Amino acid sequence: MIIEAVRGDITRQSTDAIVNAANSGLLGGGGVDGAIHRAAGPRLLEACRELRRTALPDGLPVGQAVSTPAFDLPCRWVIHTVGPNRHAGQTDPELLRSAFASSIGLAADLGCRSVSLPAISAGVYGWDGGDVARTGVAAARAAAGSERCAGLELIRFVLFDDRLLAAFRAELDS
Repeated sequence: MIIEAVRGDITRQSTDAIVNAANSGLLGGGGVDGAIHRAAGPRLLEACRELRRTALPDGLPVGQAVSTPAFDLPCRWVIHTVGPNRHAGQTDPELLRSAFASSIGLAADLGCRSVSLPAISAGVYGWDGGDVARTGVAAARAAAGSERCAGLELIRFVLFDDRLLAAFRAELDS
């Protein structure tokens, strides 16, 4: 399995799935979440509303993941996960690890051979980029060694700035 970090726009990735750093409401927001909703088109919001109406009436819990079709995006799936928000007192690193691990595991369960992930919780949720990089890379490496994720060939971290890219690349080189 290849694990890599690139600088770019996650909405332009043609991997089988991309991961959305969503809020628990799943109805769009700012940052990565807003960009994915805009690029996917209005059917993504409709699919998320249906999830809220049926399977997730109380929203998606922190650290968990759920999928929808990708609609107008160049991938097949959007995997929505909720990372922990440090500003709201969610400081348990296990929650961050779970957000990465559940997203990667769900990609494998969907039959994906490739998945792109952002730096979950490194933006407005206040987590240090180095901590996020360590956690994300560790989750990817654990997935690479698991039977569940045997079909995954590529895990790509797509970072929006040079600081995060450097943090992820440093983790990958260690």
